[in-house]
Amino acid sequence: MQRLLPTHRARLLRLIAVVSLAVAGSVTAAGPSAEAAPAALTASVSVDTGRTLASIPGTGVGMNVAVYDGNMNHSAVPGLLRDAGVGTVRYPGGSYADGYHWQSHTVEGGYVAPNTDFDTFMGTARSTGAQPVITANYGSGTPDEAAGWVRYANVTKGYGVKYWEIGNEVYGNGLYGATWETDHHSSKTATTYASNLVQYATAMKAVDPSIRIGAVLTTPGAWPDGITGPGDSTDWNHTVMSIAGSKIDFVIVHHYPIGNSQADLLAKPQAEIPGMAATLRSLINQYAGSNAPNVGIAVTEVNANAYKNTSPNGLFAPDEYLTWMEYGAFTVDWWNLHNGTDCSHVTTVEGATDYDDGGILSSGASCEPPLNTPFPAYHGTRMITRLGVPGDRLVRAASSTALVSAHAVRRANGDVSVMLINKDPANDATVTLSYSGFTPSSATPTVYSYRKNATSIGSATTGSASRQTVPAYSITVVQLHPAR
Repeated sequence: MQRLLPTHRARLLRLIAVVSLAVAGSVTAAGPSAEAAPAALTASVSVDTGRTLASIPGTGVGMNVAVYDGNMNHSAVPGLLRDAGVGTVRYPGGSYADGYHWQSHTVEGGYVAPNTDFDTFMGTARSTGAQPVITANYGSGTPDEAAGWVRYANVTKGYGVKYWEIGNEVYGNGLYGATWETDHHSSKTATTYASNLVQYATAMKAVDPSIRIGAVLTTPGAWPDGITGPGDSTDWNHTVMSIAGSKIDFVIVHHYPIGNSQADLLAKPQAEIPGMAATLRSLINQYAGSNAPNVGIAVTEVNANAYKNTSPNGLFAPDEYLTWMEYGAFTVDWWNLHNGTDCSHVTTVEGATDYDDGGILSSGASCEPPLNTPFPAYHGTRMITRLGVPGDRLVRAASSTALVSAHAVRRANGDVSVMLINKDPANDATVTLSYSGFTPSSATPTVYSYRKNATSIGSATTGSASRQTVPAYSITVVQLHPAR
């Protein structure tokens, strides 16, 4: 998906969003409204350090960049991404990828900004210390063109690009009636995509057998999941996986939760991700054969559908990243670095300005803060670096209320960190914490916090290992040492 959409496509995607709710069913329970919340919010959180969910992958926190963004390689970008713990950067940009020709650095029917070519992008990725995720052109490209890109990247230049997607949201090619994705193939079926995908994988791996190839799937529970298109004998996901499942290294989905309110949006990570991840893993196990344990899940676009530059998205971002990682995703990539804005749609949410800009940093539009000003989603994402680093173990953390999300990490040195996200916009939360398999020091812990509408992360030595106060609409990370 891309931000700069024609009006008809924007309307279409809004319609699809409504249809998605019907397809998914009423599986999401929104958290209590602010009016219904108790005057005093309390929660108990239990941390089981012996129950590992996943290790934090070095590629876990990802970011999208787009070739229409003239500031994607700004000198400030690598430092900002490093500080946020970004380990992957996806290029050349959503739907643009299915019209992008890497050799000529052009997009069919689209604008390409100066200094956004592949080599310049790689300079930014390497300065960030991040691995690239490259989306090969399926819509108007060929297997030979993609193989040539692999050859240039990994043989000629020695970049060592590992992750390659074959197309973006290919199911948006008109097969199901909605057309936003470029696809010049005479047949738009899932069968055609899967058969061509195998050709892409064969050609690309003939150049560099070490690369990993990803297949585009529909997001479980969201339109058009479960629909059998004309010319296919079953739905997109089963068709693609039955043909290409043994030839791929990861599956790809996008997650744009449809939050009908702020509380509804903030409930989505826990309400939707476990079921989506289980469905994807089931498909992999069914069709990938003996290679199934090695096939990963990549969520290469995520963002909210509203409240994009305000506190709700700041809380949503780390919850989204961490929940997907806990359920097995090896990369979760935010849409987008800079995304532009329509200044006529500026609103106020929770006392802050929402520019309807899905970027994590300001694009510097006339109605926005200066270029590269971090939005709340950036600060929320950066809080993950206070929780843990790649290689640390994500362990089970359970909260007694949906208004307080909890994530926990057992660090390599034996320390434990706990993230507490208070989703109540009006009430501070008094949180009691208990631990299994870990005895915390009696010393007052170091606590990091990102508060509502703040422009930075604060730190203090406060509370105790067993009790913390988490301000309304804020994120707190408690760092604990073991008792000696």
